[in-house]
Amino acid sequence: MASNTDREMILADFQACTGIENIDEAITLLEQNNWDLVAAINGVIPQENGILQSEYSGDALPNPVFSTAAQTATTAASTSPPSSSTSAFRPVVPSRQIVERLSRMLNFNVEYRDKTADVVLEDSCTVGDIKQILENELQIPASKMLLKGWKSGDVEDSTVLRNLHLPKNNNLYVLTPELQLPSLSSQSSALQESLNKNYMLIITHREVQREYSLNFSGSCTIQEVKRNVYDLTSIPVRHQLWEGWPQSAQDDSMILASSGIDFPCHRLTVSRRTSPVQTREHSEEQCTDIHMISDSDGDDFEDATEFGVDDGEIFSMSSSSALRKSPMMPENAENEADALLQFTGEFSSRYGDCHPVFFIGSLEGSFQEAFYGKARDRKLLAIYLHHDESVLTNVFCSQMLCAESIVSYLSQNFITWAWDMTKEANRARFLTLCTRHFGSVVAQTVRTQKTDQFPLFLIIMGKRSSNEVLNVIQGNTSVDELMMRLISAMEIFTAQQQEDIKDEDEREARENVKREQDEAYRLSLEADRAKREAQEREIAEQFRLEQIRKEQEEEREAIRLSLEQSLPPEPLEESEPLSKLRIRTPSGEFLERRFLGSSPLQVVLDFVASKGYPCQEFKLISTFPRRDVTQLDPNRSLLDLKLYPQETLFLEAKE
Repeated sequence: MASNTDREMILADFQACTGIENIDEAITLLEQNNWDLVAAINGVIPQENGILQSEYSGDALPNPVFSTAAQTATTAASTSPPSSSTSAFRPVVPSRQIVERLSRMLNFNVEYRDKTADVVLEDSCTVGDIKQILENELQIPASKMLLKGWKSGDVEDSTVLRNLHLPKNNNLYVLTPELQLPSLSSQSSALQESLNKNYMLIITHREVQREYSLNFSGSCTIQEVKRNVYDLTSIPVRHQLWEGWPQSAQDDSMILASSGIDFPCHRLTVSRRTSPVQTREHSEEQCTDIHMISDSDGDDFEDATEFGVDDGEIFSMSSSSALRKSPMMPENAENEADALLQFTGEFSSRYGDCHPVFFIGSLEGSFQEAFYGKARDRKLLAIYLHHDESVLTNVFCSQMLCAESIVSYLSQNFITWAWDMTKEANRARFLTLCTRHFGSVVAQTVRTQKTDQFPLFLIIMGKRSSNEVLNVIQGNTSVDELMMRLISAMEIFTAQQQEDIKDEDEREARENVKREQDEAYRLSLEADRAKREAQEREIAEQFRLEQIRKEQEEEREAIRLSLEQSLPPEPLEESEPLSKLRIRTPSGEFLERRFLGSSPLQVVLDFVASKGYPCQEFKLISTFPRRDVTQLDPNRSLLDLKLYPQETLFLEAKE
């Protein structure tokens, strides 16, 4: 199994040989061939290029034949370290499954003025087939149509798409130079609209065979383009030799919108103009590596007069282009949030609004945001270290850090924090922070980086007890390599994150069980307390009622005794008329007593009450006629009430 480094080299060789720019597609093809470079190339390069296409399914032929492209790749790989070359070049013939994959579906996004058309075709179709589809979509005759945007330059209508080795997704645009031009007012409106458009200039540096894709607004001048190219290639403006500018673009003060270049994409080529003064040694040095600082002090001096700089001023200017710009961050920046605000604003003014979202706050604050939330919400921390004096800075920022794929991936998976290392005071401050948070080893690594190795990208992963630096990415990289390193760091982080999520879920499950147990115990205690309080209230209520009952009984007993004592004595002699009353109680007993006929009814009622039957609770009923005696006038005598000489009465409880 090839290591990660070997795979990166195999992937780069595979893309160089096949022209497949889509990384995911290239990795898929390599994985299907177990990362065997030659087998993967055999499965992709068409048969007419000389690669042997086997008719067998998975069986290797006795003497496999390789094309010139494959042999070239083998020769190039042989100069690489042994670990990569020995694992990459085994003669394996592709299986029928790989051969079938040669017929791919290609997507084309085609722009024409303010219209856009999406075309999906097999790679066995021709360029003319695309024009036939666009003829129906855009209502433009195919014969009047020029299809631009091919990476290999202009192509014929009969060209088979497979022979162009195109990626899966492609962007093209249509030109119609033979159609009638719009009216003058329409041209003025179109020019105003062009000022607001962004033009992509694909500029090839001929000496080093390197290609740059730069975005410029329509209002930029040709002179500004050339100055930016000077920052990238170290070729002074007066020594730049251009190919590809339209005939109308002869004045460097002309804006791009009116220069006649193709929209949205235009290809140019730049090289250094040969001069008798320049030596061959100096020319070779310029062509070796565009990132080397050239001995161009004399050229800078010659260019100074082009921009109105006199001889006295030239010696006060630094050869670094960074000093011609506003600083990214104030020197001796104390407040990190304010410094990051200025950094973000200056970065946007230089490279446009499409850039990573920089965290505004201290480095500790970025740790809090990235590492100390829930495990599912945690992210990696990307620390971008900027340096204006590095020749790589402009290319890295404009082409890599501001690439839409990089910006999107960083926004989704990273918290990005930035710092400017140009000023020595700011550099020392960051190294202090680096030592405090990451240790002296990482700080020493950053300290030993040379200026031309900047910008740096530090990928940080937070752990339980410390912060780990997963990767240090230098500025001399490509978009694909940067994306692969970010993806690799993300894979490591995802594995750690899954463990953290598992531990967090287990911890939360334990805490939930404990909370449930605590809640059940609390509810049990509350139920017991409520039950005990209810019992106490019931006992207290019973005691209160018992007290009331006792008081009532005592009161009734006192009343009864008082009435009993106040009764006149029972008459014994018949000197006066006597009335003998017989009273039946509710329990069936009889109370008998004699009363004087002249005694009032109240005496009888008091007698009954003295026996425990007060008139408030009981009524006294006579039989013939049936009447409630307690409702009669208590002051009338028994004779008047005809309760004489004897009568039987009944006691009944009132309802």
